Amino acid sequence: MGYDFSPLYRSSVGFDRLFDMLEQSGRAEPTGNWPPYDIERIGEDQYRISMAVAGYSPAEIELVQQGNTLLVAGQKHPEPEGSQVLHRGIATRAFKQSFNLADHVKVTEAKLENGLLTVELKREIPEALKPRRIEIAPGGADAQRKKPDQDNETKQIGRTKAA
Repeated sequence: MGYDFSPLYRSSVGFDRLFDMLEQSGRAEPTGNWPPYDIERIGEDQYRISMAVAGYSPAEIELVQQGNTLLVAGQKHPEPEGSQVLHRGIATRAFKQSFNLADHVKVTEAKLENGLLTVELKREIPEALKPRRIEIAPGGADAQRKKPDQDNETKQIGRTKAA
């Protein structure tokens, strides 16, 4: 089922990426729900992704942030020859999970402990993009009063040059 976002494009400025993500989510293949994960908000600008990856070592997990996408991929190393698994209850299949991040969200830390991969994220908005107060210059009568003074200064400069 697709949605037509064109009416929203006409009345919105700067939300192109959001609309693109919404359109892509309707077309995207289901990624599956393995390995299981949680996404938490732990502060105003801090987030945490916790992913259950029991049986994987840090060397078997790849964590890559490229632009506004965080990719978590896991690939188990082959079993050593000569070992025979009588029952496999711990999943060892490869996985890829991607997360769309908001603008200015960066990975600050990643650790693997007790089979749980924890990725700490923080939104760091640059100073240039933070809201700032803009002074409004007075207009009207004040602007008119200043104009004759400027003309007077011009006349005085002209007299000095003539003298």
